[in-house]
Amino acid sequence: MNATLLVLSILLLPGFIPRLHAQNSKKPIPVSAPIPPQIAAAQKVFISNGGGESIEALTDESLLDGGPDRAYNEFYTAIKGWRHYELVSSPEKADLVLEISWVLTTPNAFTTPDSKLSIADSYPLGELKLGVVDPKSHITLWTIKESIRGALLLSNRNKDFDQAMNTVVSRLESLVQPIANTSGTN
Repeated sequence: MNATLLVLSILLLPGFIPRLHAQNSKKPIPVSAPIPPQIAAAQKVFISNGGGESIEALTDESLLDGGPDRAYNEFYTAIKGWRHYELVSSPEKADLVLEISWVLTTPNAFTTPDSKLSIADSYPLGELKLGVVDPKSHITLWTIKESIRGALLLSNRNKDFDQAMNTVVSRLESLVQPIANTSGTN
């Protein structure tokens, strides 16, 4: 019996050692990882229209007011009103490119058997996506995504879109203007 236990221990022990090592090697997650310095240093931005959905052909009513360029138009207006950045007319003149888009996240969830669109409160309508791109390297430095809730009434879908856009802009503002250190050191 002792020989059987010894053989089982030798066979099973190597399977437990990696687990024990993995548990002990976990490091604490940093409170906040660094934000690419280009984001805070940027003074000039080019706003790019990454596209939007237009599926009115499948519906008897508009999915949202404003058409497929609504995300671009609203984002451009919000950034211009913020007055933090100088808006430039080409990516070559910019320190950052801000690419805004919105996509319908789950079109199959909205389609009924008769191919008409049926928006339900329990499904997300879509997603706004803001890519913060370095125009020199073309690398995306940061991405902000925000879901747009679905709703039965067009007026509520429009409100949900506006709320998601406000959240995207607020998250960009918080990247650029981090909360001041309030540790109380004198």
